[in-house]
Amino acid sequence: MGQIPNWFERKFEFSFPVELYPNLCVRLRGAPARLEEIVRAYPHERMVHKPDGKWSPQEHAGHLLDLEPLWVARVDDYLANAVGLTVADLSNRKTHEAQHNQRDLEEILSEFRKARLRLVDRAGGLEAALFAREIPHPRLKQPMRLIDHLYFVAEHDDHHLARIWELLE
Repeated sequence: MGQIPNWFERKFEFSFPVELYPNLCVRLRGAPARLEEIVRAYPHERMVHKPDGKWSPQEHAGHLLDLEPLWVARVDDYLANAVGLTVADLSNRKTHEAQHNQRDLEEILSEFRKARLRLVDRAGGLEAALFAREIPHPRLKQPMRLIDHLYFVAEHDDHHLARIWELLE
């Protein structure tokens, strides 16, 4: 098959209906289980191997955890009717400095599961009209509805899950 495209080169078209929220919720809620399924069969040495100095599979897993506060902050942006979404650290400094390879993988997986459930629960309690509210995305330079933000998160999950799978297979 082909190589996984660079995340920052991806283009997004947000034209699907807001009513797809339940589908996105299932994807978001299932990300921790999918991550666990991919990584559990591999020894620690494989999980922390850094090919060509790039992130290891365990660092990709840690990165998913590292971004959970950003995703929640952006949900809060919709609640506050902010003029722009919270800006991400595009250098991924948090992941580079976190030393995820020195952490226990089970701890990363557990923390990701808890953080993701907080995100899904937070979004699940919002009024339906909020999912159509648009706020400009700082990097993409296009309006993004809350439903689009959740799709973006799910796509980001899948990007890193695919990268982990590619590194381990």
